Amino acid sequence: YRANMDLQTLSFEQADADIGALVKEMGGYFEQRSISNRSSGYRYADYTVRIPADKFESFCTQMGTLCHLVYKNESADNITESYYDTQSRLVTAQTKLERLQELLRRAESMEDIITIESAISDTELQIEYLTGSLRKYDALVDYATVEVSLEEVYQLTEQEQPVVGFGAKLAEAFKT
Repeated sequence: YRANMDLQTLSFEQADADIGALVKEMGGYFEQRSISNRSSGYRYADYTVRIPADKFESFCTQMGTLCHLVYKNESADNITESYYDTQSRLVTAQTKLERLQELLRRAESMEDIITIESAISDTELQIEYLTGSLRKYDALVDYATVEVSLEEVYQLTEQEQPVVGFGAKLAEAFKT
């Protein structure tokens, strides 16, 4: 799961502390956290937060209550096919390694030994790469990523009237 959120606050220190407390309470962590001052004197922060996937919805909902929510976008990636393809390639590479090791035990010439050891080395690198990919997929499944932008403002952005669509504007024009 992924989300992007743009938030506003009148009290920057309190909002930053509240976000930190919520991340900790949910069992998450900050992958990245930066705070800066604008030339106007107002501060802003960008956070990349990793939250346990089972707490994703709750975290996003609570973030919207800590500060004024201006924008929110949520998405999910289905990595099932990629995961199983990688897992299958790993099993194949491990089988290949076992066969190469057996060939190495039976090799008699130095040329065969060198050739087989080179193939073993290449296969071990492939196994390491595939294992790392599976660990990355596991981390993506276990933790959701939430990108948060927090902006200190003088006045919160408010929408005072409902948005009027084109059709409503056209209908109103014919009334007059």
